[in-house]
Amino acid sequence: MTHQPVPVPEADATLDLAGLTCPGPILGAKEVVDGLGERQVLRLLSDCAGTRDDLVAWCRQTGNELLLAEDLDNGVTAYYLRKGRAGSIVANAVLDMRGVTCPGPIIEAKQFIKAMGPGEILKLVSNCPGTRADIADWTAATGLRLVATVEAGAGVVEFFIAKT
Repeated sequence: MTHQPVPVPEADATLDLAGLTCPGPILGAKEVVDGLGERQVLRLLSDCAGTRDDLVAWCRQTGNELLLAEDLDNGVTAYYLRKGRAGSIVANAVLDMRGVTCPGPIIEAKQFIKAMGPGEILKLVSNCPGTRADIADWTAATGLRLVATVEAGAGVVEFFIAKT
C-alpha cells in the first residue's frame, strides 16, 4: 500500500507561540478560537512538549476539535483546531486497536466493514502512527467514506469510516 500525505486543513488564522511554555499556547489558542466563526480553523505553532495533551483536554471540554498535529522543523508542531463540531458522530460499531501495530488495524477494520450495512459507521481507534496514512489510502482505494478523523489523546486517533 502506498502512503499518500495526510491532507492539511486550510487555516483561517495562524498563531505562532513557539518559544512559550505551557500554559501559554493553550491560553493563546483559546483567545483566537473564541474570535473565530463556527467551523473555522486555527493553526497553532508551538514547541512546548505539553501543548498536545493540553489541547486534547481543552478540546474535549469545550466542544472544539483537534484535527491534526503536524511536526515541523526545529521541534515546532503545527496544531489545527476547528471551532465547534458538526455534531457528534454516532458509530454503529467500535473497534479499539490501541497497542496493535500496522497493518493490524486495517486488517481488522476490513472484517468489521464487511459485516456492516451501507451507511453504517465504524469508529476505529488506533495509536499506531502509520494508521492515519493507511486509512486515507484504504478508504480512497475502496470507495469507503472517511467521515472524520479526531485526535482523542496523545497519539490516539479515532477514525469514523462509513460503508458506502
